[in-house]
Amino acid sequence: MEAFTTHTGRAVPLRRSNVDTDQIIPAHWLKKVTRDGFEDGLFEAWRKDPAFVLNQEAYNGATVLVAGPDFGTGSSREHAVWALQNYGFKAVISSRFADIFRGNSLKNGLLTVVLPQETVDRLQQLTETDPTAEITVDLVARQVRAVDITADFELDENARWRLMEGLDDISLTLREESAIAAYEANRPSFTPRTVEV
Repeated sequence: MEAFTTHTGRAVPLRRSNVDTDQIIPAHWLKKVTRDGFEDGLFEAWRKDPAFVLNQEAYNGATVLVAGPDFGTGSSREHAVWALQNYGFKAVISSRFADIFRGNSLKNGLLTVVLPQETVDRLQQLTETDPTAEITVDLVARQVRAVDITADFELDENARWRLMEGLDDISLTLREESAIAAYEANRPSFTPRTVEV
């Protein structure tokens, strides 16, 4: 996955709380077996409303989502993370995330930042007042910055390191490929073996 250190981009203010994964990507989109092409299903029901924030031209190309509290609740589905990434979001800011959604996000390279609700409110107000305002999400400094707003955030050190190195679970395993090959080469011949296809 792509390494994440610092990202600066315009933001979309999503003033809704308790956004569950079925609202992020409806269940009928889960038939796909690839992780691409979910952007059209992102918030599908809400996007039928012309007034929905993602339908407003001012927010086209925005890469940071500033969401309400309890974002990503409901069933566990990585498709919700993929839909946000496919649409172009690099980071989501909220005062609270569902644990499973946050875990899925961090393992797939989507940075989820927890900030106090009053800071989230200020960021939403800023982007509503000025849709061209940029927000910087700095994973190195663990800080979010925008105009006159500076907010520190915490993130588990292992998740931070994986994001900064661009390592998902498969990449972490492949870093040990030579050790795995050496182990396999020295196993007794009567034990099951890994065969290359």
